[in-house]
Amino acid sequence: MILCAAIMGAVCGSFLNVLIYRLPRGEGVVAGRSKCPRCYKTISWYDNVPLVSYIVLRGRCRHCRWHIPLRYPLVEAISTASAAAIVWHFGPTLAALWSWFFVIILTTITFIDWAHQIIPDTLSLGGVVLGWIGAAVALHIDVVDSIVGSLVGAGIILAIAVAYRLVRKIHGMGGGDVKLMAMIGAFLGWRMVFPVLFIAAFFGSVYGLWLMRGKGDGKTAVAFGSFLAPAAGIMMFFGHRLIALYLGAVPR
Repeated sequence: MILCAAIMGAVCGSFLNVLIYRLPRGEGVVAGRSKCPRCYKTISWYDNVPLVSYIVLRGRCRHCRWHIPLRYPLVEAISTASAAAIVWHFGPTLAALWSWFFVIILTTITFIDWAHQIIPDTLSLGGVVLGWIGAAVALHIDVVDSIVGSLVGAGIILAIAVAYRLVRKIHGMGGGDVKLMAMIGAFLGWRMVFPVLFIAAFFGSVYGLWLMRGKGDGKTAVAFGSFLAPAAGIMMFFGHRLIALYLGAVPR
């Protein structure tokens, strides 16, 4: 079952690449076959096999020899590994299915936000509703916890954004981050919101300091959603263990 999940994850990863490319451009994600972004030649099925085709083609388009971005096999690899890990972790359950929905949405948001600094409402708001439904039928939280998680997650980010605007006189976090945290709270519950924010803020700060060593001036925009989404994935898999480890390490 883990092998089957990995294969399905690889196939899904190929579709995620379509979403990542087309959604920010306002293109349809269902109709139309995949084409090379440079020469616009239709990609044959045998050149569109997840992971394998990238290796066979040595990372280049068969027609124009354009270098295929590393993002394509990376998304497919993440999708493959996460699908297998979810089935191994949760077993063949509805909870695994909903966790998989969560991961593919997070993966798509991570790469779109990193490249374009936008988070499509289709993913975040749709994910909120999906999380509420999951809490009712599959997830290990109840509906009240899910809804409160959405309100707490969105409320904290909104409060930070307003405070930043008042102090710095510039926009910090956007509405996309608010909606993303609402989705994360819907899937994980309100208790997981705070660790997600901590992990995301930590790695976002490290990245910000690295930018300031180079061309950054302290005002360089950072796609915070690209840190929130992976942090949520970490908490989905290891959240309870990390919290237990933290509580065990805190002196009483």
